[in-house]
Amino acid sequence: MGIPEWIRKIANAQVKQAIIVRSDLELGKGKLAGQVAHASVAGYRKVLSQFPQVARKWEEEGEKKVVLKISNEKEMMSLFQSAKDTGIPASLIHDAGLTQISPGTATCFSIGPWNGEEIDKLTSELKLL
Repeated sequence: MGIPEWIRKIANAQVKQAIIVRSDLELGKGKLAGQVAHASVAGYRKVLSQFPQVARKWEEEGEKKVVLKISNEKEMMSLFQSAKDTGIPASLIHDAGLTQISPGTATCFSIGPWNGEEIDKLTSELKLL
């Protein structure tokens, strides 16, 4: 039976997480930090439940993450779908709408933790927040 190829690739690669944030919302610093934290934790929980060996490797490597910006909801949802289509765990965050923005607004999403090279293929055109 052997080891699945995706496990082999992750075993030999650096694991990281990317958080993609909409820049058109112009969130306050505190709100932005909260949304990014929600995305990071949601992504970690998803990977921990589905791929615990990947989550453990990410923990052991120092939980590397990068926060990137994207122009608007349409572009964000397209990239979110691309991540899902490639099989990389992704977690979309919707705001409760109690402070700065309307309830249910999609603010950001996480990709991974996963093979950093695979994440880079999806996010290489994005700029740091």
